Amino acid sequence: MKELKYLLLQARKAGDPMIKQELNCFQKALKCSEKNINSIDLIRDEVSLSSFEKVDAVIIGGSGDYSIAHGGSWMNRVLDIMNYLYNNSKITFASCWGFQAMAKARGGSVVHDLNRAELGTIKLQVTDAGKKDIIFKELPINFFAQMGHEDIVEKLPKDAILLASSKKVKNEAFCFKNRPIYCTQFHPEMDKKDIRERMEIYPSYVEKILGITNKEFIQKRCFDTKDTDTLILNFINHYLGYN
Repeated sequence: MKELKYLLLQARKAGDPMIKQELNCFQKALKCSEKNINSIDLIRDEVSLSSFEKVDAVIIGGSGDYSIAHGGSWMNRVLDIMNYLYNNSKITFASCWGFQAMAKARGGSVVHDLNRAELGTIKLQVTDAGKKDIIFKELPINFFAQMGHEDIVEKLPKDAILLASSKKVKNEAFCFKNRPIYCTQFHPEMDKKDIRERMEIYPSYVEKILGITNKEFIQKRCFDTKDTDTLILNFINHYLGYN
């Protein structure tokens, strides 16, 4: 049986404790060993295109300090990499910041909107297209997922298929026609313990988004999300089928 190799693309400041935590979350979701998943930081590291040729699949995670809506000197480099993955049909799963980066790269639009920010365990609904999708049809029509974002994908790329929405935000997940690329605003790699741990590091984010204390957040806004636990692995199994 082949051991799959993964590359995690991150966007975090040096010393961010979430660098390791995020890596652990994806390792758990993929059910792989540490030696089979490596990470590169898109903001700080030199990224060689040969890095993508050495792995079976690419995973794109969240971001502590870098906004796709606000941009920065790193933006063109990041968008070039997203376009490379798309143009080469590289098997790719992107969550949160990665979801926004891929949407922006392919002609979608991303805005900053605190009124539509979401944090904690959020209820979503599978779209009609999602009900027919090979990956999303395995989810209940209404499901819960872990979320933490204030940037919003306002418009999807023209060849994207909308897979899920929430009450506040229409575009919560999409895939591309004829490409092995899935993107979710939510975090299927995270469970209740993970999001609680993350917000313990960033309690000011809870206050900013929800206007409550971290204790209230843990007690009232974080729940189990069993429906999405296997989403990433189902995606990998469908496109690679080695596990």
